[in-house]
Amino acid sequence: MDDDLFRAAHDEVNRLPCVFEKVLLAGAAICECASGRAIAERQLIVCTSPVARVDCGQLSALLREKSAFALRLTSTQRILPHAMMMKIQCGGLLGLRRVLDPGAPLPHVRALILKGRERFGELAALPFSEIVQGVAAFHIRKRRR
Repeated sequence: MDDDLFRAAHDEVNRLPCVFEKVLLAGAAICECASGRAIAERQLIVCTSPVARVDCGQLSALLREKSAFALRLTSTQRILPHAMMMKIQCGGLLGLRRVLDPGAPLPHVRALILKGRERFGELAALPFSEIVQGVAAFHIRKRRR
């Protein structure tokens, strides 16, 4: 499929893209608000809840901002490479799981956000000093040759 046609179809089908789409597709987390779709043999994740998507967007932005020092980033506003975003999101969700739900086998995105709000009142009040340790410790799998 032509990339232009794919983008047009993607935008038509995926009006509410999941913030943690790459993490979910990698199998590093799960979410009750995620719904899988396929376009021309390509997978994508749609968020089924606008409210949840706003919460996930806020969490992702906070993870990116709070991880800057640990990742030696001078600016979190620039576009980051895929591997760096995976490290921030996967490591951040693993760190959040360690703080809020250490017995869970995988981070459950929506459940962690709700638990964080319940325990700390708002996402900005989460203990990011502990959560960022998960970002720093996360390693992306090396490609096999």
